Amino acid sequence: METVVRTLVQATPAQDVRIFCCEGAEDHGLSNVVALPVERASRRRALIEGLKAYRPDVIEHHQQVKQAVFVSSILPEPAHILYRHNALKTPRHLLDDWRYNRRYDWMDGFVFVSDAERDAFVRAYPRQADRAFSVPNPIEVGPWLAPLEGREPIIAFAGRAMPEKGVAAICAALPTVLDRHPEWRAVLMLNDWDHHHRWAHPHVAPLARFGERVTLLRSAPISQVQEVMKSAAIALTPSVWDEPFGLTAVEAHAAGAALISSGRGGLREASGPHALYLRAVTPDLLVEAMERLILDPGERFRLARGGQRYVSEVHQPWRRAAQLQMVRRRVLAERRAAADADLSHSSLIRSARSLLPLM
Repeated sequence: METVVRTLVQATPAQDVRIFCCEGAEDHGLSNVVALPVERASRRRALIEGLKAYRPDVIEHHQQVKQAVFVSSILPEPAHILYRHNALKTPRHLLDDWRYNRRYDWMDGFVFVSDAERDAFVRAYPRQADRAFSVPNPIEVGPWLAPLEGREPIIAFAGRAMPEKGVAAICAALPTVLDRHPEWRAVLMLNDWDHHHRWAHPHVAPLARFGERVTLLRSAPISQVQEVMKSAAIALTPSVWDEPFGLTAVEAHAAGAALISSGRGGLREASGPHALYLRAVTPDLLVEAMERLILDPGERFRLARGGQRYVSEVHQPWRRAAQLQMVRRRVLAERRAAADADLSHSSLIRSARSLLPLM
């Protein structure tokens, strides 16, 4: 999320944008960052004070629904956009539907990171449909770009160490592939290891028999992820849930790896036609896909070349920043039009009341 925000802001340097975030977040050299206290009450107080002093036309709330509702209730004048980087809860019953819609009615617009995620939201909350938009994640390809030739025989995965990312299928499939192809290695970069290690460790542990041929990197920094992906021949994103977008897939494409993907959720928007898509996420089908790319260097190169070109053109930061700016302008225009209509309606009521004694 931080990477996406930073990339979008840097793509539009002429805009007057202020970023409010908690203390401890890296500002990456941006001069327009306002650090807020971590403690909730102090953070909210400082946020409201900072926004009142800044007086924005549009407030874009990234991820935090309850905070967005709180701020919009205190500051009703600006337009408020909820920018979600993953799914919103779907209602389980009528009470949920009423409660969640009441929250979302405070927002003037919603931004989702894929058409798939926006469409899922609209299916769950049809009355919010006219205010829902999609702006796929951008990528600054420069730090990821690497030559396609001379790739090492590495199968790489980068993602959180949790069931939804297909880690169990990867760990079950790799032994067959590595036994058949002793020249190949695997690198698993498992994020949020501290939170998910109890679930992940039993799946990863059997790979220890391969020794140095399987490298496990726990919560690796982005620089290390880039280094691995720039050299890997094959990358995996076999998510078993509907990914909101799939930034790790885009990063693998930019780095020049041939990608095997489940295509769930926004993953097909991330990769276009330049990934080898699984019919289902099972160890057997994952083995089949890895074998196919290992045994066919030509297909591997075509996927890598097409994927790198695709993300470099389609997911450019300036393109996504322009989309987002169009959404902001539309939301702001509709917010002002609604406010003008309310004002006109109030004026008509007052005029009618003033005429009543004369009638």
